[in-house]
Amino acid sequence: MRVPRLVGLMAVDARETARARGLSLNAPDRPDFHLAVVDYVVRQHPQPGTEVPRDSTVYVWFDFADGEGGGGVREPRVPGPPRGGLRRELDPPHDPEVAGISSP
Repeated sequence: MRVPRLVGLMAVDARETARARGLSLNAPDRPDFHLAVVDYVVRQHPQPGTEVPRDSTVYVWFDFADGEGGGGVREPRVPGPPRGGLRRELDPPHDPEVAGISSP
């Protein structure tokens, strides 16, 4: 029997997929795994496609380990970037001679 790909599935779907193949799931980072529904699997062991005996246990994780990263932080960071750049260069000049306007 080959291990199915569980990464990306919600907990409820991962449990059902494993059960349908005669496998059991264990989630070391979730003692309440049997209650989890909408959490997504981010890692699994053994890897998908690995040949295992029926009634084997597949380990799944719902949180990334240190150093694996995730989606990153998506909220805006304060303070924003400094003002200036092109806006500062495009400000209209205040000196008429600099602007190329000649006085009569």
